[in-house]
Amino acid sequence: MKVFFSVGEPSGDVHGANLIREMKAIDPDTECVGFGGSKMAQAGCDIHFDLTTLAIMWIGGALQNLRQFFRLADQAEEYFRTQKPDAVVLIDYPGFNWHIAKRAKKYGVPVYYYSPPQVWAWASHRVKKLRERTDCVFSGLPFETDWLRERGVRVEYVGHPFFDETKHHPLPDAQWEAQRPLVGILPGSRTQEVKLNFPLFLKAMRKIQKQVPPVHFAIAAYRPQHAQMIEELLQKADDISNANVFVQRTPEIIQAAECCVSVSGSVSLELLYHEKPTVILYKISRLAWWIQWLFRRSKYITLVNLLVAKEAFRSRNPEFRPGSADAREAIFPEYLVCRDRSDWIARDIVEWLTSPDALNERRERLRALKAEVAQSGAAKRAAQIILAHRQRSRENS
Repeated sequence: MKVFFSVGEPSGDVHGANLIREMKAIDPDTECVGFGGSKMAQAGCDIHFDLTTLAIMWIGGALQNLRQFFRLADQAEEYFRTQKPDAVVLIDYPGFNWHIAKRAKKYGVPVYYYSPPQVWAWASHRVKKLRERTDCVFSGLPFETDWLRERGVRVEYVGHPFFDETKHHPLPDAQWEAQRPLVGILPGSRTQEVKLNFPLFLKAMRKIQKQVPPVHFAIAAYRPQHAQMIEELLQKADDISNANVFVQRTPEIIQAAECCVSVSGSVSLELLYHEKPTVILYKISRLAWWIQWLFRRSKYITLVNLLVAKEAFRSRNPEFRPGSADAREAIFPEYLVCRDRSDWIARDIVEWLTSPDALNERRERLRALKAEVAQSGAAKRAAQIILAHRQRSRENS
C-alpha cells in the first residue's frame, strides 16, 4: 500500500509520524511518501519536501510563498497521476491541503483528513470542501464529530492525536526542583507566533516577578533560532531575573511548572493531559481581531475550554474578561488580543502562585476533564480504518 502525506505544521509532523508507525505496524509493506517534517522522516516517510518550514500564519505569509505552494501542488498532482497512490492523508494546514485534496480526487485517489481544520470555529462554509474533497475525516473532538456529521461529512471519531504523543514524553529531571515557584512560558512553534506573542509574555513576566519575586521562568523554544530571538529580548529586559530558555523541552517544562502561560493551539491538550493550570494568550493584529469577531462562531479559542463548554458555539464572541461568565466556565483563562492584556495574564498567574486553593481547584477541574476525554489510540484507530477501506476496495475491484 502506498500513502501520500501532506503535513505542514510541526505538531502535525508529530501526529503524522505516529500514524505512519501504526500503519506500518499493521502492514509493514506500507510505503509512505509526501510532504512533512523530520519526525515523519524518522518514522519511515520518504519526504519530498519539508513543508513544516512553511508553517505560516494569516494571508500575508501565504502570499509571500504562493509560488512555492503552487509548485508543490503541481508536484503532488504529477505524483498522483503517475504513481496512483492508494490514499492521501492530510493533516491540518487547510489553505494548502484543500488544493492537495482537490487534485487527489481528480485522479480518483481516496482522501483522508487526520486532525482536520477547525471549520466549525469560523468560516463554516468551508465544510463543503470537507464534504466534497474527502472520503473520511478523523475527528478528535466529540462536539466536532457531531457538527460535521450533521452537515453530511463522512466522519469517524478516533480521539485526539495529541494524546498518543503524551505517553512518550520524557519526565523532568532534578534540575527543575530548585527553581520554585516555576512558571512555564510557551510562546509557540512558529516564528511569527514567537515574534507576536513573546513581547507580551515578557511584559506579563515583569509584572509576575514584581508581585512574586522568587518566581522562576522556563521558556520553551521550538527551534534554536527561536531561542536566539527570545534570548535577545531577555537581554534587553535586564529587569527580568531567573529566566532560562530551553530548546525542544516543552513536555518537561509543562510537567515541572506550577502553572504556565501559553499560546493557543493543540498544546492546550498537552497541558490538559498534565493537569497544568494555564493562561492562554494569542496576539493578533487589530484587523485580524475584528475579522475573527465577525466570523468566529466557536465560543472559545482554546480546545480545553470548548470541551467543558455547555454550548460550544454562538453567533458573536465578546472579549474574554476576568470575572465574566465565560471566565467562570472556562478552565484556562484565554486572551485573544490586539492590545496589551499583560495585567490580566499576570493577575491570573499570581493568584495561582499565591493561593494553593485556587491552584488546586483548577487542577481538580483538569483532572476530571482528562479522565473524560484524554484517551490515547487515535493513530491506531485511524490506521485501522484506512487499511480496512483499502482492503474492501481491493475486494470490490
